[in-house]
Amino acid sequence: MTLRLIKRYTAATLVYAALGLAAFISVFPFIWMVIGATNTTADIVTGKVSFGAALLDNISTFVTQVDVPLIMWNSVKIAVAGTLLTLFVSSLAGYGFEIFRSKMRERIYAAVLLTLMVPFAAIMIPLFMLMGKAGLIDTHLAVILPTIAWAFVIFYFRQASKAFPSELRDAAKVDGLKEWQIFLFIYVPVMRSTYAAAFVIVFMLNWNNYLWPLIILQSNETKTITLVVSSLASAYYPDYGTVMIGTILATLPTLFIFFAMQRQFVQGMLGSVK
Repeated sequence: MTLRLIKRYTAATLVYAALGLAAFISVFPFIWMVIGATNTTADIVTGKVSFGAALLDNISTFVTQVDVPLIMWNSVKIAVAGTLLTLFVSSLAGYGFEIFRSKMRERIYAAVLLTLMVPFAAIMIPLFMLMGKAGLIDTHLAVILPTIAWAFVIFYFRQASKAFPSELRDAAKVDGLKEWQIFLFIYVPVMRSTYAAAFVIVFMLNWNNYLWPLIILQSNETKTITLVVSSLASAYYPDYGTVMIGTILATLPTLFIFFAMQRQFVQGMLGSVK
């Protein structure tokens, strides 16, 4: 019995040690980012891993070089508007693919999923030309539109809709509700954990979107925080302390969203329906 307990405690110790090491490796870049924000460029280049006294100077330099309220507003506007539109359109499509049956349903759905195999680099130039003809170059609408009907989110909502109780829809139809009322007032509240998980995923992708905004946004007044941080880091003599300040600023909203909706995110990923 004692030998069995020793083996059990040894195994548990090894597991927790491995998990602790993995957690440290995952968190260390963030720790390094915060430490770097308090040091000068020379200290960061030499690999200093202790806090310095240059935090206020780095913040002052960043605020001087960057119009912080403007770029944060641009990022928030694109991320929030893009996320809400994506959730509405893609969830509506996922709901329709699961609820309504027809001979062409699976073929159309397969065609939608096939778009996941097309790399963005293959459609980048045609998409830019399309936005140019529509007069949307250097606008935030051009960043938002290509992400609204996202095949992955459609797939996610269709799979989640399989757990939606059909009895609720049947009862609502008996009560005289129209299909759009069933979707808005019954489906959406019941699937709120699914929406929460999708919101976290889509918001993070929209917030961190880099390549397409880099191509389509050409003026400083329309750029987002990710583009500004990239431009600071790609300077001929980059000020890494200032870059770290911008990186922290770009990271905080996604961290806040994730931790604020962590429980709903887990429920949605597990397919919880209430």
